[in-house]
Amino acid sequence: MDLTVVPRGPAAGGGPARLAEALPLASMPDAELSLELERVQQLKAALAAYEAALVVTLAGQRPEADDPRSGEPGHSASSSSPVPGASEFFVEELAVVCNTSSVAADRLAGDSWILVERLPCVWAAMADETLDRPRGQVFVDVLGPTADGVAEQVAPRVLPSAPGLSLRRLRAALTREVLAVDADASEVRRAEAERAAQVRLYPTGDGMAEFSTELPAPLAAACWSTVDQLAQMAKADGDPRPIGQLRAGVVADLILRPWDTTRPPVTAHLTVVSPLASLGPGAGPPGEVAGQPITAAHVRELLVQLDALCPGGLQAPAGGSLEVAVTDGSGALLATAGRGELARIARQSCGEHPEAAGGTAGCGCPVLGPPPAVDGYTPNAAQRRFQRQRDRGCRHPGCGQPVGRTDLDHVTAYGDGGPTDCSNLCCLCRRHHRLKTFVRGWRFVLTEHGVLRVTTPGGITRTTRPPGLRDLTGQPARPAPPPPPAGPDEPPPF
Repeated sequence: MDLTVVPRGPAAGGGPARLAEALPLASMPDAELSLELERVQQLKAALAAYEAALVVTLAGQRPEADDPRSGEPGHSASSSSPVPGASEFFVEELAVVCNTSSVAADRLAGDSWILVERLPCVWAAMADETLDRPRGQVFVDVLGPTADGVAEQVAPRVLPSAPGLSLRRLRAALTREVLAVDADASEVRRAEAERAAQVRLYPTGDGMAEFSTELPAPLAAACWSTVDQLAQMAKADGDPRPIGQLRAGVVADLILRPWDTTRPPVTAHLTVVSPLASLGPGAGPPGEVAGQPITAAHVRELLVQLDALCPGGLQAPAGGSLEVAVTDGSGALLATAGRGELARIARQSCGEHPEAAGGTAGCGCPVLGPPPAVDGYTPNAAQRRFQRQRDRGCRHPGCGQPVGRTDLDHVTAYGDGGPTDCSNLCCLCRRHHRLKTFVRGWRFVLTEHGVLRVTTPGGITRTTRPPGLRDLTGQPARPAPPPPPAGPDEPPPF
């Protein structure tokens, strides 16, 4: 393959030269290309060791002594840090700095501490570029959950031969050594793994998502066997769909159990965003379901399945509700309303000019908009409806908590003069609400369009936009809130 190099840099009117463009890759012989690839793997190991050292050092500057203590406002007995001695909120700062999720940051923090503090010989081998990153990760995965002293004994024994072992054989060699040093380690690891069981949802594109469940192996095998047998039975009964689609349908039916009316009802909140042009026949702009883009045809199919799209137009799904969100051309939310409220507005016009109701021109007065500010701390129902439709989840960078698990927070604290107004409210999950309220050094700023800027104690700023809001550059930000008092006697209520 011939690689065409396009010059960049000041001479070419571009930015700094990229490595692949600055180096003569097209003229390199095979052996030199292979050596470069090998060198890249070594550099990845050295960078991973450097990253781990940076993470552990930063964690040391965020001591748990700064966290709210037992009996103080904001304390949580259920929260902890993967780095011993570090603040429970260190992971949140790391997530913002690395521009990743809290889950990924938690894993990075824990692995970094294990590598630096419990496996210093492995860290040194990576820093010296004698052990690659994937094999270093195997050491962390296998030895991290072991009892104190086990990792320190096992790692030096296996490390000399590790570069010549496959990842599978390295894992087996480490496991054998762990069992030789501590026969109870396997039970410790199994118990830890069971406590880490989880259900996850990953969007995969084209209107699809992966629903993943991590279970103990025997239970997972039993679940798979049940799903497969039921799908095979449907196939034998003549269902023409592919077996994979049948298995997926079986899983959904077993979880949702639409035929079972004996169990307590569970309310599912599904946000479907659709431009009006997508509801009619033919092509239209894409819509969204749970924050993921889908085609206009998929929008119409989904609404029909929910009994929300009918020949007469939109209606509330059977047993559910319908809420209409009105946005401007940029996607900024202007108002929310129920179908009944829209019908009343259409009949009665603005209220100031009743004679215009039903007229051909109307009075032209605006009849929908954000709810007005209220006196007092507690937002009213209209404000909650507007904010939850605008934010649709926790607005902290990288957080994926759904809107049903969030608090409605005053970005400029109510105690500092912040109004109870939609321009000063946003949705934050309880953990990030606690962080904003009680952790020193963080800064939250909200613009009039609902754009939230979050700055860490170290000065890294990330911006989140309400879902659906397109890039609006040059918009003025609200004034930054004043620094919190050194020791508030009574912090603002949640």
